[in-house]
Amino acid sequence: MLAYDGVFDSGFAAILDVLQAAGSMREELPQPPPAWRVTTVGFDRQVRTGAGHLVSCAPVGEAGRADLLIVPALAERRPDALLAEAGGPATAEVRRLLAESRQRGASVASACTGTFLLAESGVLDGRRATTSWWLAPHFRPRYPKVTLDQTRMVTASDGVITAGAAFGHVDLALAVVRMSSPALADLVARYLVIDERPSQSAYTIPGALAQHDPTVAAFERWIRARLDQPLSIADAAGALGVGERTLQRAVRRVMGTSPVRFVQDLRVEQARHLLRTTDLSMESIARRVGYEHPGTLRVLLRRRTGSTVADLRGR
Repeated sequence: MLAYDGVFDSGFAAILDVLQAAGSMREELPQPPPAWRVTTVGFDRQVRTGAGHLVSCAPVGEAGRADLLIVPALAERRPDALLAEAGGPATAEVRRLLAESRQRGASVASACTGTFLLAESGVLDGRRATTSWWLAPHFRPRYPKVTLDQTRMVTASDGVITAGAAFGHVDLALAVVRMSSPALADLVARYLVIDERPSQSAYTIPGALAQHDPTVAAFERWIRARLDQPLSIADAAGALGVGERTLQRAVRRVMGTSPVRFVQDLRVEQARHLLRTTDLSMESIARRVGYEHPGTLRVLLRRRTGSTVADLRGR
């Protein structure tokens, strides 16, 4: 595990906690997986985290013997500052270590803003990856060689593991444990009370992503005003004064999906809101979000949120 100046405290600590818990619980299994050793390395003997805490580190040269190098996220939320830091001189040594680790065959992993460090180092080129859903509009145009799926919580692609969201570091650590032993990962999740979260879709705010582009933002407003009606992408493009292909490209660039799927996302978002805040029947909710048959909406909710209607209403 690499600690570096400005590392995200919670992500760094969460990975250590999950891996240490797994190490202490492995003997509880009838067939325990091989033990592993977790070492915190750094470019200096002490580094200062994003919150100002000091972390003692072993020499970074020890990473040369590691099977897996984990680089937690940067403690930076502002997209412009994040892009500058991820590609700037302050993190040059981090990027170099990532590239060297992959060149010698070691796996590498990161989450949230740390995926920008992986992308800047080139180790994500030609691979699938994820990142925090709200950073996707900044990630996708900057790294066109990376196949980004911001709906996933964790992706693994040819020795590179990425996770989305700040507290996706927990999911990342569990994924690392699961690579060694699915049974141990399940045991750790039960003891630490960690829910399985295969997707970020349930947490995504489509409207927040849409604001990154004026055409997509106008498309979102057009949809929301007509959620209970049959919608045509051609009609939407005409109303917005753009070509249909222009609209499709804009939605794909910003949202990472098609206009039709974006419409479905907004309908699911509104249906979830109505389930949680009203006593309306499923038939009424389905009609309010543009579906004639409630069964269609039930299936879509399950696919997009991973939850049943009863679960969503209970929340």
